[in-house]
Amino acid sequence: MNKIRKGDQVIVLTGRDKGKQGVVALRKDDSYVLIDGINLVKKHVKPNPMKGTTGGIVEKAMPIHQSNVAIFNAATGKADRVGIKLSADGKRVRVYKSSGAEIKAA
Repeated sequence: MNKIRKGDQVIVLTGRDKGKQGVVALRKDDSYVLIDGINLVKKHVKPNPMKGTTGGIVEKAMPIHQSNVAIFNAATGKADRVGIKLSADGKRVRVYKSSGAEIKAA
């Protein structure tokens, strides 16, 4: 079970975007996530008349390792760790480690 999922509000812990918040747009693979507006790079793109695209410099979000982000707890306003607990009906649910409150699915 992935502790950070698509649609989660996260905060960056390390790197040049430290302290910034964003929403997970995509899980690239088991270890990398793509976050809207975080880890932006400039990419030089050639024009392609067959596709109708113009060339130039484009800003693009690149994946960031999930160890460098933490889920954002809105109740405390800080980053938090994620734990897994069994609910009453036997399903596994994600909870905040600090408070034990269940993380609502986005």
